[in-house]
Amino acid sequence: MKFIVALQNRMEALKAQALGCLKKKEGQNTIEYVLMLVVVVGVAGLAGVLIKKFMPDLFEQVKGKITGSMNEM
Repeated sequence: MKFIVALQNRMEALKAQALGCLKKKEGQNTIEYVLMLVVVVGVAGLAGVLIKKFMPDLFEQVKGKITGSMNEM
C-alpha cells in the first residue's frame, strides 16, 4: 500500500512539474517574430533601392555584350 501511495505522490509531482514547464513563457513570441520580419523586409527594401540605381547600366552592358556576340557570328 505504501508503494502505491508513493507512486501516486510521485505521479502528482511529475504532473505539477510538467504543468510548470508548460506555463513558463521562454523563447520567442509573436512580437519578436514580427520585429525580425520588419528588420528583414527593411533591409531587403533598402538593398532593392540601392541595387535599382545600378540595374539599368547593368542591363545595358549585358544587352551590348549579347548584341556584340550575335554580330560576330
